[in-house]
Amino acid sequence: MTGKDNQKAVLILQDGTIMEGIGIGKKGTTAGEICFNTGMTGYQEIYTDPSYFGQIIINTTAHIGNYGAHKDEVESDSIKFAGLICNEFSEIKSRQSTDIDLDKYLSESGIVGIANVDTRGLVRHIRSKGAMNCIISSENLAVENLKKQLKQVPSMEGLELSSKVSTESIYQLGNEKAKYRVAVLDLGIKTNILRQLSERDCYLKVFPFNTSIEEMESFNPHGYFISNGPGDPASTKYAVEIVKLILEKEKPLFGICLGHQILALANGLETFKMHHGHRGLNHPVKNLNTGKSEITSQNHGFNVAPFDEKKFPDVQVTHINLNDQTIEGIKIKNKPAFSVQYHPESSPGPHDSRYLFDDFIQLMKN
Repeated sequence: MTGKDNQKAVLILQDGTIMEGIGIGKKGTTAGEICFNTGMTGYQEIYTDPSYFGQIIINTTAHIGNYGAHKDEVESDSIKFAGLICNEFSEIKSRQSTDIDLDKYLSESGIVGIANVDTRGLVRHIRSKGAMNCIISSENLAVENLKKQLKQVPSMEGLELSSKVSTESIYQLGNEKAKYRVAVLDLGIKTNILRQLSERDCYLKVFPFNTSIEEMESFNPHGYFISNGPGDPASTKYAVEIVKLILEKEKPLFGICLGHQILALANGLETFKMHHGHRGLNHPVKNLNTGKSEITSQNHGFNVAPFDEKKFPDVQVTHINLNDQTIEGIKIKNKPAFSVQYHPESSPGPHDSRYLFDDFIQLMKN
């Protein structure tokens, strides 16, 4: 890395771990929950994913910034994460179609980061100790002062964050004459989810997090979509109540990630904070109905807790994670409703999971 080699930065973890490096992006201080993503590509999509709001990301790929940033490769209208940690950071962009180099993109978005960090060692530490808060600073290297600031950062557990990333006003997307109308509850939705639905002959109306069921029903939708988003699902009580009301309408419902957790909570299940979460492009998931496995893209730090299906006879587990057997999908037996924990709109190599959008269309068709 060149240019900012003289801008020192420091990273401090909640457990007292201290690492030094070089400042990237905006000169300043930032704090949040540290997590890591194992994807080898797609850093711009990660940074603009609203589900990362309030988190500081470690990119485990050795080189970050090589292909710059492109205006079309975003999942929302702006960068949403709190900060960046990486190993080698490239100020040189090698792609002709790139609009801007990554360092400038981060700086203009107000993102503070640190490079030249032993990310391999740091990830091994988190895998052992679990997710925790951290602070990065390239303007203040006084460790004791930074530790005091870090103590003021709230835990991700118990935080409601969807209200901070949801749309502020209702908007429409797609062909108004499309065959299906889908009401979307925006808890932090990704652009490619909307694209996948509109490409399947859906006219979408996207509603803010606190929209009433009456307003959503006034659209007369054929189905409902509950989006991904940040924060603790157990604290997103308004969405749980809306989903309960939607289920009473007997209309098809599809949820992804946070939407999956909200559907589970609306049916009496519980969620829990994971040790260090699932984030990356290589998570194997088994479809229990077909017996087939999918390579999936994931980003979540909370999950649906295991439950006794005898006590919840209306809820069926449809997908499991082959690495740790966690729940990756459910369906409601007496309702046209289903959800998955992972992101079928993403492209972790082949499009293994796109069939889920087709399943949702089939429910509306029926």
